[in-house]
Amino acid sequence: AGPSVAAAPPAPLPAAAGAAVPLSGMQAAVAKNMMPSLSVPVSRIAMSMCTDELDALYKKVKPKGVTMTALLAKAVGVALAQHPIMFSQLTPEGNAIVYNEKVNIAIAVALESGLITPVLPDTAGTDVYELGRVWSGLVKKARGPGLAPADYAGGNFTISNMGMFGVDAFDAILPPGQSCILAVGGSKPTVVPVDGMIGVKTMMTVNLTADHRHINGDVAATFLKTLKAVIEDPKDLVY
Repeated sequence: AGPSVAAAPPAPLPAAAGAAVPLSGMQAAVAKNMMPSLSVPVSRIAMSMCTDELDALYKKVKPKGVTMTALLAKAVGVALAQHPIMFSQLTPEGNAIVYNEKVNIAIAVALESGLITPVLPDTAGTDVYELGRVWSGLVKKARGPGLAPADYAGGNFTISNMGMFGVDAFDAILPPGQSCILAVGGSKPTVVPVDGMIGVKTMMTVNLTADHRHINGDVAATFLKTLKAVIEDPKDLVY
């Protein structure tokens, strides 16, 4: 075996010590956009759900070009469609709610230059295979020539998934102009009670951050219960 991580040398500094390194254009935009979020009162709730059935479905659709991101977005979109307030928006004055006809899910993608959120339009009404094709195209553009403004405009709900980094659970910052963001942790085998006995299921924890001015905790929890039901019985996500 090679040397352990603890034995690794310190990483070199990206710039001279003490130097002020300007943010990249993307980093500066993200920083500016996040500041208004501090003025929004939010609630945060978490729920665990079993992904065994979703994982089994993914194995069937993966050869047809559907990524887990697209499948998860489809599940979230279907659940959101049953709770219009979750993908609504509060007016800038904070005195009225604007409801949206379609679920447009923004999904956070980490790049070397910063964070960007391409949007999957009409996630609830688009079949999962088309979502897979659209998402693959968006990721290629994001990591290649770059996204057009239309590619990251119009989102009314955001998903941030850090499960691939080994993160179990986390809270995400509410994007300006949206009512909710869903933080998705990794799935892992977990000992759970099953029919009065002990069994092992693959469990995933999601944390929902919601604008508490117009979305009460019980409303957010009801949405998560719907999402849990979709994740645990996902067969109708594929036509």
